[in-house]
Amino acid sequence: MLCPLLFLSAFIVPAGAQQQSVTQPSVVDISSCPITYYGQKYEKLYVTFTRRDIVMCFDKSYDPRNEGDCIVGSSPDKRRAAFNIVQAESVLERWVKNKTQTIQNSLRCSVQITMQISSSKISLNLFNFGTEAAMFLEARGTGLVAFYTQVSDVVINKVEVNNIVYQSQNHTIDISGCRHSDTVYKPGTVVNSDPQICSNVTCSETATLQTSGCGPLEHCQGNGICVLDTMLDSTCTVTGPTVIDVHGHMNSIQDRCAYSLFSTPLLPDFHVLGNFRDRRRKDVSFLDSVTLRVDGHDIHLEQGGRVQLDDSTLTLSSSPQLVHGVQLSKDQTGVTAELTNLNISVFFDGNTAQILLEGQAGSSVEGLCGNSSSSLSDLRLSEYSSTSCEMQYSETADSTIDCNSVTERCNLLKEAPFSSCNTDIDPEPYITACTDTLCKYPAVDGLNCQFLKAYARACSLHNHALDGWTSSTGCSSEAFCQDRTCSDHEFCGEKTVSGDTRCFCRTIFASKYQANNSLGDATVCKENSASLTLVGCLLEDKDIDYSALQLNDPTCRGRVDKLTHMVTFSFNSSNRCGTVVTTNNSYIIYKNTIRSQNYSDVITRKDQVQIDFSCVYSQPSIHTATFRIRDWSVAQRITSGAWNYTLTIKAYTDAGRTQLVEWNSELQLNEKIWMVLKTDGLDGSMVSVVTDSCWATDKASPTSNPRHDLIINGCANPADPTVQVEENGLATSTYFSFNMFRFTGGSSDIFLHCQLHLCPKQGNNCIPTCNTPARVHRSASLTYEPEAPAFISVSWTY
Repeated sequence: MLCPLLFLSAFIVPAGAQQQSVTQPSVVDISSCPITYYGQKYEKLYVTFTRRDIVMCFDKSYDPRNEGDCIVGSSPDKRRAAFNIVQAESVLERWVKNKTQTIQNSLRCSVQITMQISSSKISLNLFNFGTEAAMFLEARGTGLVAFYTQVSDVVINKVEVNNIVYQSQNHTIDISGCRHSDTVYKPGTVVNSDPQICSNVTCSETATLQTSGCGPLEHCQGNGICVLDTMLDSTCTVTGPTVIDVHGHMNSIQDRCAYSLFSTPLLPDFHVLGNFRDRRRKDVSFLDSVTLRVDGHDIHLEQGGRVQLDDSTLTLSSSPQLVHGVQLSKDQTGVTAELTNLNISVFFDGNTAQILLEGQAGSSVEGLCGNSSSSLSDLRLSEYSSTSCEMQYSETADSTIDCNSVTERCNLLKEAPFSSCNTDIDPEPYITACTDTLCKYPAVDGLNCQFLKAYARACSLHNHALDGWTSSTGCSSEAFCQDRTCSDHEFCGEKTVSGDTRCFCRTIFASKYQANNSLGDATVCKENSASLTLVGCLLEDKDIDYSALQLNDPTCRGRVDKLTHMVTFSFNSSNRCGTVVTTNNSYIIYKNTIRSQNYSDVITRKDQVQIDFSCVYSQPSIHTATFRIRDWSVAQRITSGAWNYTLTIKAYTDAGRTQLVEWNSELQLNEKIWMVLKTDGLDGSMVSVVTDSCWATDKASPTSNPRHDLIINGCANPADPTVQVEENGLATSTYFSFNMFRFTGGSSDIFLHCQLHLCPKQGNNCIPTCNTPARVHRSASLTYEPEAPAFISVSWTY
């Protein structure tokens, strides 16, 4: 059987694991592997060394007078401990579960703490199993080592290893649990209620706390029975930029941030947030989405009736679906969220949110719904807002708006059938919200009915049906833009007077493109590709159908991102799409065009599209490679303008280039060798590699003397009849050969130096033009007699 020490070494000390060494009081960040310690999740360890112990507290720095959630053990030598965050392994997970016999969740990661105590090597491991956790202590050596866990001043568990002889021993404990009212419960615990308080506490087998009893809107009669408090129901309405709180007071949001709408001390794990965004004007914000934060999860209610749980989209119907204690349902009017067994509901139709509070919850409301005049800065939620959300804009007034007509329309809330509700629901905040918004913002996208509909629904929540209000106002009770999903930089609005809808660009997002009269982002140029992305909603603004656009090659069309609605056109080395490559002095230009499919037609009844985009690269520069005949091969990473590639140089003893010259090869003077300069990472259809020159010296410096040329201006040196250039400038490799030699009177080392550059193929003849005059003899400074053998180890190094 594999011993535990070796087992853990194999699985929780992987190569490259980051280690933090602690020698003094420190705070260790474990947020990448948080530990749920007896029901409380922590992301930090406060490490302290006392005279006798090492103390690792989760909740605060160690204080002997007010101890917290801590692990305490024998102090290590030199007061030094090392901390590692280690990823999960399935085999290790099974091993820990087998040791504890209680852990049920999957292993996510672990925090490993290693130290030396006397003659023992100590490994203390805290395993993250989600809501569960385990602690493993292993000691290798001799002597007694003990660690214990505590919550506040209470010791929960203790582990110790006492080795008489030098060996490895270990112990594993379950440190899972639940907490309720400052009490720790072990997994699997059920505490029956006291009838006087109507409360039950359950800690599940996976350490999940469940409490039952009276809800925040109920009270206990003292006999184990909960009854509903009977107080007047309260409603908070958020529509457009306006918040009308449960007291009927109103406030207007001027920026595009997220705010706390509703929370209550009676429900600490439930929070309603409102997210405000711009639409057609920069200076008017609208409620854009509602977020329910429940037990650490976010349920997003968005325009179009889309509902997301964290990052997953939910499919809803009129039948309620239970999600983290919230009943979610959807119909033609919008989405409703109701808290299970509680009388709180949140409704959102994509434009208006209404929170209904029944019973005593209305008397303890926090957030803008509790007091709309609260300081906005105190209720602004930065973690749900963009960094520039507080910036405010001013725009010129819309001269087409008739504010008198708007006021008359909004005052319909004082007339029948709305007047029957006026005694219970004050219409004035709704009228003010209506006129303030529509005297500044055009009555489009359903706004002509939005405030009337919000008031009508608030009345229905208080049992006022308002029969006939839709026919008398020309409005519909159905949600506007239902089931139309727009991206984050878009909103759903009216496309035609008849009520057809589409996704429009938010004005702040669109302004950066409109300032440059552009339909998209700048061209993205890479080594072997280029792309241009157009904004889908800007194309629709100009009545351009992206599916009718193409590149020079009609088969190359745009690709639409279904999430962002951005349209991307691209070409690369494997699909040129009709790209034209030209040169201009020291630049290479790759150009293509986005155009309408019928661009060449004689007549057209739509605006024609022609968008040129190009990538301009500097001509590749000349690079020099130097290598010495000692080993067998070298590779070098080279950057030349926009091109990045690897150059590999090798030598062979046969023309077929199959017999590689290795470090122990014995080469004879005047023996022929074949050289290969090969590149990887280049597009051979667009560029070629041209070797301009190669020469040899007896020193590493390319400028040293003596010097013997092998390739000059891309051609074989006519002074050396043994040099043959077999391929140069044709593709991404160069092949040439020569007979071995050495310099007379000098070192036996030979350093070869080569200069090369990249040549764009289109419009260029990259193959050097070489003359073949009569050859002459080599320089007298070279020795190449066959009777003088030389042992030469071959490699190419830089």
